[in-house]
Parts: sequence; structure tokens; C-alpha cells
Amino acid sequence: MDIHEFDEIRPYEKGEMKEALNQLLNDRHFNKMMQGMAPWLPKALRNGIFRLMFIGVKTPLDFQLRFMKHVVRYVLKKYAHGYTFNHDTISNSDNQLFISNHRDIVLDSAILDLMLYEAGFPTTCEIAIGDNLLIYPWIKTLVRMNKAFTVRRSLKAKEMMESSILMSRYMHYAITEKKENIWIAQREGRAKDSSDHTQDSVLKMLAYGGEGTIVEKLKELNIVPLTISYEYDPCDYLKAQEFQQKRDDPSWKKSKQDDLDNMKIGIIGYKGHVHYRTGTPVNQWIDELKDMPKTEVFKEIAQRLDTAIHSGYMLYPGNFIAYDELNNTNKFVKRYSKHDKKVFDEYIEKQIAKIKLPNPDKDFLRERILTMYANPVINKLQLNK
Repeated sequence: MDIHEFDEIRPYEKGEMKEALNQLLNDRHFNKMMQGMAPWLPKALRNGIFRLMFIGVKTPLDFQLRFMKHVVRYVLKKYAHGYTFNHDTISNSDNQLFISNHRDIVLDSAILDLMLYEAGFPTTCEIAIGDNLLIYPWIKTLVRMNKAFTVRRSLKAKEMMESSILMSRYMHYAITEKKENIWIAQREGRAKDSSDHTQDSVLKMLAYGGEGTIVEKLKELNIVPLTISYEYDPCDYLKAQEFQQKRDDPSWKKSKQDDLDNMKIGIIGYKGHVHYRTGTPVNQWIDELKDMPKTEVFKEIAQRLDTAIHSGYMLYPGNFIAYDELNNTNKFVKRYSKHDKKVFDEYIEKQIAKIKLPNPDKDFLRERILTMYANPVINKLQLNK
């Protein structure tokens, strides 16, 4: 395969980063944003500093290690309470495609990159990101500098199929020829109620590329389930607000500003403790499915991925409190203290108070937020049935 086949969607390659920086520094919206962050610095001086800092950055991985790892560490230090990574199911000598639940638009993959680097993996991840989030040209330039490839949304049926085939071919190319890791969410968009389930369509898309049977194509990607657990979701109140807006007006849709608000709050909102855990690689069991009818293969893989992701949850006191309050029970009362309950209940009230609606239905909003925190417990309980 020729890398230029994927020019429409791929990250920047070695030799393209300097021109990308020039595009960024010449972008009016980017400069306006940077001026807001450092109003005391003249544009020429600010851009000169950027160019000096960029010396030696030849690849997107260089960019991540020079800039992004420090940004993510700063965010975690300021807006989280520790982070942990359990990766005992995988080897740092392999390239893998991580399929995970999705909690934060920006940070899910960025934190994974930092964790892989700190754990001694030779490279980070290329990242699948929807073009609906690339609101301004500078955002697209910046994410391509940060090892992101584009998932095209809102296409007609024929265009969507062509786009999916191209993206699948690219992911196979990135794993087998570029020797990269990849991160992709298990479904399109975040599960707003935090009940995480893999969409068959994601797996079907992955099987468009590669050679051989469905099982052989998916084996080529070395799929690894990954569970992301945040003690607190900074966007919980924004998700609850969306639930009411959709309830009150079924035709309501998010605006570009809504997406920007979610990205911003996800980064600067408090997350509590953050935990990532890898599951058993799919290649260790996928050969069991080689004689299964095609229609059943994707369904079975999706179910097994869900089981792996649900079993990997780290459950915090707030998850158990939410379950008990939602179900009016004391089933998990031994898993949290009175202080834990007081802190969590106060947190929920503060989050509801942030909701800007002309007619907030507080009982409904509270139920929605509690459901977000209870669903990981519910999904984990289902594993024992």
C-alpha cells in the first residue's frame, strides 16, 4: 500500500511537521486562542518561541513527547487525583489496536499515550477522531500533528461505505507496516449513560481491510480491549442536560459550541482517580470463531469485548452510592462510608446547579447523573449472572 492513498485522513508523516507548524502559526483562530492564553506576548514573539521549541520535532511522536506528555501530566496533576495503568495482559513488543469504552472526547487517548510512554512502550497510539470535532482548520492541523486520523461523519450511504473501507485499510496499514498502536472507541460517540457496549458496526468496519477471512483480518490488528475508569466525569452535568433537552425536544441536536464546551470541561474538570486496564488480547481466543457463521462472528466478538471491558472497571465509592440511591437499597453500604456518601451527594448537587436550562427538571437530572455512575456497577454485576 502507498501512504498517499490515505492522505485525506492520515496523521502527518516525517517531513511534513514543519509545514504543519507554519499552517498553525498562520491560522487566525489559533492565534486568537493563543493571544487569550498569553495576552502579554506579541504575536511575533509568541510564534518565535513556538519555532524555537519546535526545533528537533520531526515526527508526530516527537511532538507528543516534546509537548503533549507535559500537557497531559499537567492536566492530571491539576484536575485529577492520581492515575494508574494495569497492562499485564499485553507486551510492549507488540503493536495493538486498543478498543475501549469512551469517557472523554480529548483525554481518553491522550492519557493512554502518556501511560504507554511511562510504561516503556516504544511508541504511543494513532487516534481515531470524528471530523465533527474538527470545528476549525487549526484543530484538524493540531490533531494530525498529534497522531490522529480522521473518521468522517454525516456522509451518504455510499460515501460512508467508501470512507469506512479507506479507514479500515489505513488501520491495517498503520498496524502492519508503520508498526503503530491504534486507539478507537467501541462505539460512535460517548455512551452518555456510561453503559458501555461495543457496536457491531465498528468491528465490521475493522474487517473491511486486510486479507483473508473475517477472523484472519481481525487477527492482523491484534485487538486489545481496554477499560477506562474515571472516579468523576466532569461532563456528567452536560450529558444530563442533553438528556433533558432531547426529552423536551426530540429534534434537538448539539451545536458546535456544545462540542467545544464538552471538550473544554472534560479537560479542566475534576476527574478524581483515573484507571486504565487492558484485557486479554482477542487473538488469544478468536480462532475459536473461525467456523462460526459470518453473521454471528461480530456479535460474539462484541459480547466478549463487552465482558472484558465491564470486568475491567475500577469501581469507586460514588459508583456504589449511586447504585444504592438509584435503587433505594443498601446493597453496597459496606463499600462506602458516611463521609463518602456526604461528599458524593454534595458533588451531585453542585453538578446539577451548573446546568443552564430555563426549566431544569432536577429530579430527572439527578436520576440521569446517578444512572451514569451506577451503570458500571450494574454491568459488572451482570457478569456473574
